[in-house]
Amino acid sequence: MESLPEYLAQLASQWPTPGGGSAATVVGAAGAALVAMVARISSTNPKYAAYKDLANDLVASADDLRSEFLRAKERDEAAFDRVVAATAMPKDTADEKQVRRDALEIALAHAAAEPLMAAELALETLRLTARLLEIPNKNLTSDVGCAAEFAAASLAACAYNVRINHKFMRDTDAIEAQAHVLARYERESAALLAGVRRSLT
Repeated sequence: MESLPEYLAQLASQWPTPGGGSAATVVGAAGAALVAMVARISSTNPKYAAYKDLANDLVASADDLRSEFLRAKERDEAAFDRVVAATAMPKDTADEKQVRRDALEIALAHAAAEPLMAAELALETLRLTARLLEIPNKNLTSDVGCAAEFAAASLAACAYNVRINHKFMRDTDAIEAQAHVLARYERESAALLAGVRRSLT
């Protein structure tokens, strides 16, 4: 995997990938990493011995999510590359146009599904930050807050990438189903983030 400076240089380049969907997963991974950090520090502090099992559970879950985000990053980039490839297909004849339309519809469906799955990972990360508040480690509240904000931002960014693909898809049933799931994720995310903010102010 490329280094962070290499990744950011690629993100800043003229190439379409990596793009916003990929960056959304990196932000989510950062949120999950912060959850793991806070939980790890708390798990080794005798002052929070009563919360050690919770802390260890959060570490395991957050580490898994961080790995899932990185896999989602690769899938998102590959999905968008397929959209670009489908767009570049020949369209000189009626048959070619139909083949291109079909290929593009399939590619767009994948390109919408990937950020929707990443949004679920972001929501899971945000749920972990809410559980993290059960550990009364006041020294790390800023890190908990950052984890929650990053997770919520990741979900919001994923939502943009789902919806941009919906604008070009023709499968209205798929669009409606994905939009329903996404709206549910967004409602829960807003409620969780508001709760974390209230707890940390």
